[in-house]
Amino acid sequence: MSRWGITLPLVGIPLPQQRDLVKSLPDLGYTDVWSAETAGTDAFTPLALAAEWAPSLRLGTAIAPVYTRGPGLLAMQAATIAELAPGRFALGIGSSSPVIVQGWNAREFTEPFAHVRDTLRFLQKALAGEKVDGDFGSFQISRFKLERVPEQAPQVMLAALRPGMLRLAAKEADGAITNWLAPADVPKVRAELGADKELVARVFVCPTEDVAAARAFGRMLISSYLTVPAYAAFHDWLGRGEDLAEMRRLWAAGDRKGANAAIPDHVVDDLVVHGSLDRCRERVQEYVEQGLDTPAIMVLPTGADQFDVVRALGRQ
Repeated sequence: MSRWGITLPLVGIPLPQQRDLVKSLPDLGYTDVWSAETAGTDAFTPLALAAEWAPSLRLGTAIAPVYTRGPGLLAMQAATIAELAPGRFALGIGSSSPVIVQGWNAREFTEPFAHVRDTLRFLQKALAGEKVDGDFGSFQISRFKLERVPEQAPQVMLAALRPGMLRLAAKEADGAITNWLAPADVPKVRAELGADKELVARVFVCPTEDVAAARAFGRMLISSYLTVPAYAAFHDWLGRGEDLAEMRRLWAAGDRKGANAAIPDHVVDDLVVHGSLDRCRERVQEYVEQGLDTPAIMVLPTGADQFDVVRALGRQ
C-alpha cells in the first residue's frame, strides 16, 4: 500500500496551534509528515515537534538544502531527528535554487549536481558513525565524527527533477523527491528512478470549487516556480516547453501579469489539484495509481479552515 503524506507546518498558523492536528493524523489515514524549507520554518524543528506529538508518523524533509548548512551540521541535524524518530525519518536533500542559496543565504551556488552527490556520500558515511576525512570533490572534510550516532541511520533521498539526478538517486540514494508534476508525468519520472526506489512528490492542493480562483492562484505559483531554470528544464523534459514558452518570455521581460495570463488553463489543471474535497482526494490518488509511492499533500490556503481541509483529505 502506498503512503499518504501531508506537508507541515500549515501556512500562517503558529506551530503550537498545530499540535492537536498532528496528533490526529494517524487516525485520519496519514502515514507521513514532510517539511519544507524556504523562508518560513526550518526543515527540522517542525519534525522534532511531530516526533513527540505523533510517534507513529514517518517524518521527512522535502527538502533540506545542501548549501545553506555545512555538511557536518546537516549530519548533526539529521542524526537528531533520527534519534527522536528511530526508523521513521527520511532526510531529503537537494540543491534548492540560486534565489534561496545566493540571494537569501549569501552562499555560492556552484556545481549543484556535484555538491548534492558529494553531500549524499558524506552523509552516508557520517550517519553510519564513521570518522570522515577527505576530499569529496566539491568540498573537503577534516576528521568529522558524530558524537551521537543514531541507532538507525535515516534514509537519504534526493530532490530530483531530471534524468541525471534521478539516476543518481537510483544508484546511490534511498529514493527521490520531486515537485510540480501531473499524474501523467509520474511514469516518465519513475522510468528514470526505477521500480525499487521510493518516489515522493509534493502535490499542491487548492480545495475550492471556484475554478477561476483556483486557476488564478495556480498561475501565480506556476509563474514563480517554473521560471526558475531547474524547473524550466524539468518541464521542457516533461514536454511542456511549448505551453510555457510565452509565460517565460513575458516573465523575462518583466511583465508578471502577462506571464500569469499566458499559462494555459490545462497546464494549471494538470499541476494544481483543485475542486471539491472529494475530487481533490481522488486526484491525489491518481498520482498513486500512476506509480507515486508517497504524495506529500501541500494545502494551499484558500480561506477555508486548513485543519478541516487536512482532516477531509485524509485517506479514507
